[in-house]
Amino acid sequence: MLNVFPKSRPMGFSLVELMIGVAIIGILLVLALPSYKVWVQNSQIRNAAESIQNGLQKAKAEAVARNSNVAFAFTNIAAGVVADSSWNVYEVPASGIESRSAKEGSKNIRVTVIPATATTVTFNSFGTVGIPLTVPPQNADGSALFTQIKLDSAVLPAADNKALLVTIGNVSGVGSTIRMCDCRLAPNSSPSACFSTC
Repeated sequence: MLNVFPKSRPMGFSLVELMIGVAIIGILLVLALPSYKVWVQNSQIRNAAESIQNGLQKAKAEAVARNSNVAFAFTNIAAGVVADSSWNVYEVPASGIESRSAKEGSKNIRVTVIPATATTVTFNSFGTVGIPLTVPPQNADGSALFTQIKLDSAVLPAADNKALLVTIGNVSGVGSTIRMCDCRLAPNSSPSACFSTC
C-alpha cells in the first residue's frame, strides 16, 4: 500500500540553531549599547532645552495675557550657580503659574547661564524682556537678566555631546525672541546654527 503522508521534518528550531540566534542577538546588543547610551543622554539635553524654551515662551505669553510682569526663574541654585534644569514661572510678585522638576527626563544635564550669576528673566506686559524704562533691562528685583542658557551632558565626552543653546534676543542680544540652536554647527551656517560660537 502506498503511504499518502510522507514523513516530514519536525517543525521548530534545534538547540544549536537557537543558541546561534541568541549569540547573534547578544553580539548586536553589545555593539549597539554605547550608541544607545549616547542617544539617551543627547535626548535628555534636548528635553531640558525644549522645556526651558517652552517655559520662557509660557512666561512671555502669560505676561501679555495678564498685563503684568511674569518671571522665569531656575529653582535649584547652589552657590549662585544654576544646578539643574528645574524652573518656575510666576507672576511678580510670586504667584505661581507653572513649574518643572529636573527629574522630568533630564538627569545628568549641565546648565550654564550667561551671565553666570543671573538666574531669572522677567517679561513685561508688552512681552519684552525686563521691566520697562530700565536701562539696561533688568528684573523686577533689580537683578541682571540672563540672555543665554547652554545645556550639555555632564557624563558624555565632548565628541558625543550635542550641546544646545537657548537664547533670548536676536543676533545683537536685544529683543524678546526665544530661540534654541545647535552648538555643534558653525555659526550662521544653517537655520538651526547659533549666531556665535557656544
